[in-house]
Amino acid sequence: MRILLIEDEPKLARLIAQGLEEESYWVEIVKDGKAGFHAALMGEHDLILLDLMLPGLDGLQICRKLREAKLETPILMLSARGQVQDRVQGLNLGADDYLAKPFEFDELLARVRALLRRQSKAKSTALQTGTLKLDLQAHRLTHEGVEIPLTQQEYRLLEYLLQHQGQILSRLQLAERVWEDPEVAPATIDVYISYLRQKIDKPFGTHLIQTVRGLGYRLVSPETQMDL
Repeated sequence: MRILLIEDEPKLARLIAQGLEEESYWVEIVKDGKAGFHAALMGEHDLILLDLMLPGLDGLQICRKLREAKLETPILMLSARGQVQDRVQGLNLGADDYLAKPFEFDELLARVRALLRRQSKAKSTALQTGTLKLDLQAHRLTHEGVEIPLTQQEYRLLEYLLQHQGQILSRLQLAERVWEDPEVAPATIDVYISYLRQKIDKPFGTHLIQTVRGLGYRLVSPETQMDL
């Protein structure tokens, strides 16, 4: 597995790379934001570890530009800024996960493995409700025939909602099953639910993703979307 590490702190970059290489990952280190952006765009990586504070372009700018360029490689953002609003901003711009510094290498490794595991799962079918169709083989979402781009984490969340259509799913359940982290902030889940609604509901005048107050969320069929 090929990992791109965009980190301008030489000591930390060496420690991360050494640890990952001992786990048989191939690691490319880039220390500048602009160079990191081009390396991510032009290279064939399975995962990007992206520092927030970088010279040239910061991590948020890089993340936004990569997603605008339709690059779907999972991004794990690393930052000393660990406030909720910082995490939410990074996730909103397309990061798949966010790890606050300082961190233990074992936690970083666990998150790396989780993201790579999600990326490599074989897909062979499609999930559908009404005209909303998620092609699991092509990683392609369409609604009323219109193709809708999704980030990696949005895809994971929508896939799980479709797999459990009609069921009420708590934030804890979504954290454990979609993020594979029971301690993920509820606000993070709310952000992704909102992002999906902006893509699959608002443009089409539907209400497929419902909030069940005090319990969580559920995705319903078009025929039952108004039954709260």
